[in-house]
Parts: sequence; structure tokens; C-alpha cells
Amino acid sequence: MTGTPAPFTADDYTARMRRAARAAGDAGLDGVLIAPGPDLVWLTGYRPPETERLTLLVLRPGEDPALVVPALEAPDAAKAAPMLALRDWTDGTDPYQAAADLLGRAGRSGGTGRFGVSDSTWAMHLLGLQNRLPDTAYVSLTEALPMLRAVKDAAELQRLEAAGAAADAAYEEIRKVRFAGRRETEVAADLADLLRRFGHSQVDFTIVASGPNGANPHHEAGDRVIERGDMVVLDFGGLKHGYGSDTSRTVHVGEPDAEEHRVHDIVRAAQEEGFRAVRPGAACQDVDRAARAVITEAGYGEYFIHRTGHGIGVTTHEPPYMVEGEERPLVPGMCFSVEPGIYLPGRFGVRIEDIVTVTEDGGRRLNTTAREMAIVE
Repeated sequence: MTGTPAPFTADDYTARMRRAARAAGDAGLDGVLIAPGPDLVWLTGYRPPETERLTLLVLRPGEDPALVVPALEAPDAAKAAPMLALRDWTDGTDPYQAAADLLGRAGRSGGTGRFGVSDSTWAMHLLGLQNRLPDTAYVSLTEALPMLRAVKDAAELQRLEAAGAAADAAYEEIRKVRFAGRRETEVAADLADLLRRFGHSQVDFTIVASGPNGANPHHEAGDRVIERGDMVVLDFGGLKHGYGSDTSRTVHVGEPDAEEHRVHDIVRAAQEEGFRAVRPGAACQDVDRAARAVITEAGYGEYFIHRTGHGIGVTTHEPPYMVEGEERPLVPGMCFSVEPGIYLPGRFGVRIEDIVTVTEDGGRRLNTTAREMAIVE
């Protein structure tokens, strides 16, 4: 996709809110409560400041959506999300009472009820609601409605494709820079600059893990000077057009030895088998099992120490998760990473990651750079 995609419309957001309210009812909830954060942006397009002042979207089956909002922010909310009915409150009044009035009407017997709450809700706000409505109960959206954002529509897929293509372009460029003799932080800064050059508005992470640091899957780039003979794990991503990228490749500074080649080939084969397991109706855990079986059979099972994948959308990590025990079926439109790895303590690590979307008859990669080991200088 080239250029800037058309923005989502009020109708798009209204449809999402209706879907969320309907899903809440189907799950036995009286509604869902959404604080500032990725869920609110996805549902309404509104991105208010996250402060101590209460902002809360209330969605209930069969009811119009309402937003509890500080009065000083009401004009911005009305402009950003004109489809919402606003319930504003002023400093010096009780914001929780304004929200409680909406929740009380939603409860099945008045003042009671069970509500899903976005994971980004501040504890002080949830406790304030509980104080006003002590007979209500709350459950996190990740637990109650984990698949709410999981299936992407065509416009969302276009954005994810664009983000993936930008990350791929960044990888192709980073392979051209010098690694040997430079600090991890310097290469990480190069990666961040490249992501922004190729259209990312937000850089979430740029892992550059060289030599023994590669055995730590979430290593923070540090002051270690990269040396010839190092394996280097690169894992980077962020947001473009509001949707995430996340890709990993493992490169080598100079020629690798036989074991480094072997471990990389095992991980590459595992990543391929994980990808081949992607198809509608398969369980999420099937992807993990397929990738893990390759590594285990090769004798490195104890060194694959994380799940095989995670969902991606308006955040770079979200449900569904490709992990043992997750039996939810894959559905066309789901997007997630497939990223097996082997981590040898004190020596090196290897990880290869693509974002994959489920199609009607299998899966499609949103990252297309070569997965063979790249030699860098």
C-alpha cells in the first residue's frame, strides 16, 4: 500500500462499539468500560491524555455509547468522536458518580452488574467505581473478551501490511551499516531512525543483542561493542498509520562457524513449520507445537524459552497468543507473530520472526525479507 490510508470513519467506530457491546452481552456482561489507551483508540478514534482525571467509555448491549469526560476535555472529545454522547464532569465534583449513574442503569437489578474493564484502566478509577457501586463486579477485557480486536478487517490489514513493509525496508538498510566496532546502542539508534524514515510514527523497541547478549530474548541494547564473529539478534518494531510492525532477523558479523550455522538453520526450519501450521480452524497452540517440535527434535528444546507468537494490531503485543494451552481456533483476519528461537546462555541466540495473517486457506506472511542468515561487516 502506498500513501496514507483513508482515516477510519464515525461509522467504522460505531460498528466496532456495537460489536463490543454485543460481544459483552454474549459473554454475560452488563457492559464494558474503556479507559484511555489502545482499546479506546480502536473503538472511538479518540486519544485523550492519560491523567488522574476520569475518562471512561461505557458500552452496554442495546444502549447508545456514552463517554464520561472531564469538562475541560469535552470539546476535544466531541470533535474526535462525534458519535458519542458525552457525560462531562467538572473539577470539584465526583466523576465516579457520573459513571455510576450510567452503570447503575446497566445492572440487571439496578446498581449491580458485571462489567468488562480495559486493561489500561487505572486502579484508582476502578476502586472509585467500586466505592460508588459496591455490588458491581469487574473482569479484565483480556480475560472476558480476548478476541475483541483479534480479527482485522481489510482496512486494518492494509495498515499492518504497510507497517510490515516499512520494517522490512529498515532491515534491508540496516544490513548495509557497519556492525563491528560499534556499540549495540549505536546500531539500535540506526534502526530507530530507519523505522521513522520508512513511516513509523512510533518506535516501540529496537533490540540489538550481540554475542552472549543474544541469549537474552528481551535484551536491552547496551554499551557492548559488537565484535567480528558475533551473532546479532535484531528485533524491532513500532506503529505506522496506528498499526504495528514487529520482525526479527539474526545476522552474523563475518563468517559463522558450523554450530552457529546449524542453530540458525534449525530456527529457520522451526519458523517455517510454525508458519505452515497456520490455517483456519487450527488451534493457536498448534502453531507453537509445530515450531517447538523442530527445535526439540534437534536437541535444543530446553533453549526455546518463550511462546511462539503474539497478536498484533493497534499495539505490538495483544491476543491471540501462540502458546501451549491456547485452544482458541485461528480465524481469517487474525494477525500474529511466528518467532521461535534458541538461546544458548553465555554464547549466542537466534530468533527469526514474521508477522502472519490467517487467510481463507492458510496463512500469509506480512514480512518477506530473506530468512537465511545475513553476513554483515
